[in-house]
Amino acid sequence: MDTSFARIWLRFEGLATLVAAALLYHHFGLRWFWFGVLFLAPDLSMLGYLAGPRLGALAYNLAHSYAAALVVLAAGLVAGLDGAPRLALLGVGLIWCAHIGFDRALGYGLKSPEGFRLTHLGKIGRNQPPQTPARL
Repeated sequence: MDTSFARIWLRFEGLATLVAAALLYHHFGLRWFWFGVLFLAPDLSMLGYLAGPRLGALAYNLAHSYAAALVVLAAGLVAGLDGAPRLALLGVGLIWCAHIGFDRALGYGLKSPEGFRLTHLGKIGRNQPPQTPARL
């Protein structure tokens, strides 16, 4: 079954999420300095791969799932906070969503414990040519 249409659709959804998060970030008047500083912060989760592929995939997937990002964003919207705490939650949630959308738009998906290159959007990276046995 060809699922390439779904991968393309999910990549466009990621792009739409990135654009929407950036527009909302601007709408709330948040400082773009922090957007730039924190945009790649979720990628620090790749350090989990130092402990092996299973823990690495778990850490990466937790940091690249919309669920946690939307909880932070929702807390900023409904927690009844004012001022800096509210703006901090809104900012972090929107930056986090923008990062995930950016990754999805580029084709980076949630990781499989079987390997970093295996994602829910397909295999990423360059295809390696088959290795031939060394001749003696």
